[in-house]
Amino acid sequence: MTSAYVFGFSKRKLLACLVMTYVILLPAGGFAQTSVWQISKGDSIIYLAGTLHLLRQQDYPLPAAFEQAFEASQSLHFETDIGAMSDVGLQQLMLQQLTYQDGRTLSTVLSADAYAALSEYAAGTGIPLAMLETFKPGLLLSTLSVMEFQKLGFTPQGVDAYFFTKAMGEGKSRGELETINDQIAMLASMGEGYESQLVMYSIRDFAEMGSAIESMVRAWREGNTESLREEFVAPMLTETPDLYESLLVDRNNNWMPKIEAMFDTVETEFVLVGVAHLVGEHGLISMLQSKGYEIVQMGAD
Repeated sequence: MTSAYVFGFSKRKLLACLVMTYVILLPAGGFAQTSVWQISKGDSIIYLAGTLHLLRQQDYPLPAAFEQAFEASQSLHFETDIGAMSDVGLQQLMLQQLTYQDGRTLSTVLSADAYAALSEYAAGTGIPLAMLETFKPGLLLSTLSVMEFQKLGFTPQGVDAYFFTKAMGEGKSRGELETINDQIAMLASMGEGYESQLVMYSIRDFAEMGSAIESMVRAWREGNTESLREEFVAPMLTETPDLYESLLVDRNNNWMPKIEAMFDTVETEFVLVGVAHLVGEHGLISMLQSKGYEIVQMGAD
């Protein structure tokens, strides 16, 4: 799986949100809900699920509502074409577009403080800074975040990859809400104009990542949208509003017409996107609710 897809919804605030764009034992008396919603328009139904793009082995099995939505659907729709990500030509294209090709490097783009923070972080992890010098911020931070999550036992076999493989095995049709090129372009432009702020902000969060993981997975597993909003989405809006707009708001606005068009098909669709795309005032759930769709959050049983 590519770094670009991790950013798609995939911090303890920023980084956790990027992996949501992630077992935990459910506490007694906790939420009896999940991050799966049934959306209805008359007799037409789609299922909309919030995913974590990376998961640990102990995070399986998934809440039953995910499997129920899969069984009830004839087609699945993901953020992008997961199957295309292993293509060597695509990986070469990503490397070209996500690295500086005009003589700039991180040392010339970042402020002295931000570059010093990055140098210190790289030294502490044993990563040769020279290997990262031509990375644009989007590729830099997605690469480092994947490495940090791997240290905590996470793998690319997240919710999306799990159901993509399952859909292939059962012959269910698959679609996407945006192209791979859309994702690459989003990642390539990430941080433009505020590179130093984004890098400093992210490096600070690496130190807090471990303590935030369990809270994030629990909130996702329980469908606790308020916790997800307060702990992981609202801080992005407050501290990096440009990233909030490009990573969540703009993409949600682009996806809405495609999701609404699904209500006019004879099939039942199962749409899976990073859970950060669903919560808050600009989330897909709120947007669909404001348009009058009937929305039911599915229970854990």
